Amino acid sequence: MKLLHLADLHIGKRVNEFSMIEDQRYILTKILNIIDEEKPDAILIAGDVYDKSVPSSEAVEVLDKFINDIASRKIETFIISGNHDGAERLAFASKLIDTTGIHISPAYNGNIDAKTLNDEYGSVNFYMLPFIKPINVKQIFKLEENISYSEAVKIAIEKMNIDKSQRNVLLSHQFVTGAEECDSEDLSVGGTEGVSASVYEDFDYVALGHIHGPQRVSRDTIRYSGTPLKYSFSEVNHKKSVTIVNIEEKGNVTVSTIPLNAKRDLVELKGKYDELMDKSFYDKKNLDDYYHITLTDENDVVDAIFKLGKIYKNIMKLDYDNARTQSIGKLTAVNDVEHKQPIELIDDFYKKQNGLDMDENQLSYINSIIEKIWEEQK
Repeated sequence: MKLLHLADLHIGKRVNEFSMIEDQRYILTKILNIIDEEKPDAILIAGDVYDKSVPSSEAVEVLDKFINDIASRKIETFIISGNHDGAERLAFASKLIDTTGIHISPAYNGNIDAKTLNDEYGSVNFYMLPFIKPINVKQIFKLEENISYSEAVKIAIEKMNIDKSQRNVLLSHQFVTGAEECDSEDLSVGGTEGVSASVYEDFDYVALGHIHGPQRVSRDTIRYSGTPLKYSFSEVNHKKSVTIVNIEEKGNVTVSTIPLNAKRDLVELKGKYDELMDKSFYDKKNLDDYYHITLTDENDVVDAIFKLGKIYKNIMKLDYDNARTQSIGKLTAVNDVEHKQPIELIDDFYKKQNGLDMDENQLSYINSIIEKIWEEQK
C-alpha cells in the first residue's frame, strides 16, 4: 500500500506581512501533479491545515479546491487538526463528506476508531489523533494527577486498543523530543511539550505534523513530512518535499521523498550595497524570490529598501552587519529576543530579579497563561 504524507500546509499564512496564498495555490497544484504520478492508495495530512483557527475566506477556498481535487481522484484521505487549526471548524460536515473518502478527525473526545483499507497483504488500520494537550486528556478521562504531553499521548494511544499483529498507521500532530526545530513553529517552553518517540512503538508508520523541517525521529518510520513551503528564513536551507511510504507485509515499510520546488524561494543575501546592485550579480538571481538582505556597508544607505526593491521586489527583511551594529550590545540582545520563546524571556527576567530560575510549577503556570493568550489571538 502506497501512502503520501503531507503536513503543516498553513493555508492563509503570512510571512513578514507577505501573503503566501498565491504560493500555496502553486505548490498544492504541484502536489496534485505528484499525486497523479505516484497514484497513492491514501493521502495523510497531519495537521495545521490552516494557519489560523478562524481562517480567512480565501484560505477556506484554497483548501476547498484542494480537497475537492483529491476527492475527484477517489483517493482515501485522512486529515487531522493541528495546534493552529480550530478542530471543530476543520471537521465541519466531516460525517457527510466521510462517504467521499475524505476522513477528517473530530476534536479529540477520547474515542478514536480505526479506518481500515485493504491490500494484497491484508488490512491496514489508520488512526487519526489530532493535536492534544494534557488538560484535554485529564478532563476526558477524569484523571486526578497532572500529566505531561508524553503521558497524554500515551494514554490516548492506549485507549485505541490496537491490534499489534496487524499493520497500523497513526497521524499525530505533536512535538516529538529530539526533532530539529526552526523559528516558524509555535512550541511551548523548554521542552514541556515534548512527546517521547517510544509512545509510538506499536505503529508501523507514524505520520507526524508540527515541525517544519522534513526529518525522521528515532526511526525512519516515525517521520515529519515538513511544510510544503518555507515559512521563515530559519528554513532557508530546508529541502521541502512530500513523503512517500510503501507498506508491504508486516514489518516491511520503506520511506522516500519527492522534492517540492516553490514558485518563489526564500533567499538570504549579504554584501555591500554596490555589490548587490551590480547587474552582473543580480542577473544570476531569481528576482521574484523573497529576500532577506543584510548590508555590510559601514554607513547606512539612504532609502536602501526602496532602492534595493527596484531590483529585489520581494524584500521581506533588511538589516546591517557592520562595525557599528556589532559593537552595540543592545542590538545583539534584541536579536537574541527575536529567537527566544516568550517563556524563556519571562524566565530570564525572573532570574535577573530573583537570582534563580523559576521552578517547574511556575514554568507550567506561566506556560498555561501564554497558551491561553495565543489561542485567543488565533
